[in-house]
Amino acid sequence: MSPHLFDSTTTPDPTTQNIVSTTTELGIWYDNYLRIHRVVFGVVLQESVPRKAALIFMSVPVSPGNSRYIWAFPRNFDIWVDKVLPRWMAHMATNIILDSDLYLLHVEVTFSTLERKIKEMGPKNWQKACFLPIKSDALVVGFRNWFSKYGDGKIDWKGKYTDDLPPTPPREQLMDRYWTHVVNCSSCNGAYKALNATETIIKVVSVGLIGIVAATTQGMLSAAARTKLAVLATVCYVTSRWLAHFIYNNFRYHDYSHSSPEKVMLLVRIWKAGLS
Repeated sequence: MSPHLFDSTTTPDPTTQNIVSTTTELGIWYDNYLRIHRVVFGVVLQESVPRKAALIFMSVPVSPGNSRYIWAFPRNFDIWVDKVLPRWMAHMATNIILDSDLYLLHVEVTFSTLERKIKEMGPKNWQKACFLPIKSDALVVGFRNWFSKYGDGKIDWKGKYTDDLPPTPPREQLMDRYWTHVVNCSSCNGAYKALNATETIIKVVSVGLIGIVAATTQGMLSAAARTKLAVLATVCYVTSRWLAHFIYNNFRYHDYSHSSPEKVMLLVRIWKAGLS
């Protein structure tokens, strides 16, 4: 990783533990060994604990084809952000990752030849239907072995459901973020209601301003005043349309593309945080 340097009259030496610099700038820079140095009041200090981050989530089956996600984003840096940033803003970023492969995985699990083979051979003989030769498959193998040993390779629904997977619903229904997350999250639900109310107010203001301009004659308002009201009404209308799109895209339905720049950049930031 190339260093992120700051303006300084002297260049810090990455090999020293405590470096006194004549700079008055504040910032962070990284050397090629991924050690972190923080500039505080002209003194550059190397942090003894490396920055680490992870995205942890657990999937709990609640019915055939449906699971509940429980996730956390633990890290040992910038913890103060959690106290300042509203949870719903953090959820918007995290949901991009958690929702990213939802439709793809659902289709694969429901219709793939692998799942049909496992069902035909029996859950305990799953290894005959799979070829998992690489080290990264170790967790899958470990989970399947544990599941076969303690769960007989299938979920005990206590007679409430069968083991047959339901058909995949339409993409819009499967990725409906409101019913899968927002309605169950107090922070996101509160933000959703507040933003909707704000959007409605702005829309009403826009319509009201247009009505005033239309109802007044030239003698009642000057041309400059009428122009200002018309411009303000236009700004309010455009703002309400943008806010409506923002609400729908983040709280109702967020479609996903693997080439989406926002997903790529978010993954890069998380990856860098984990390396640092």
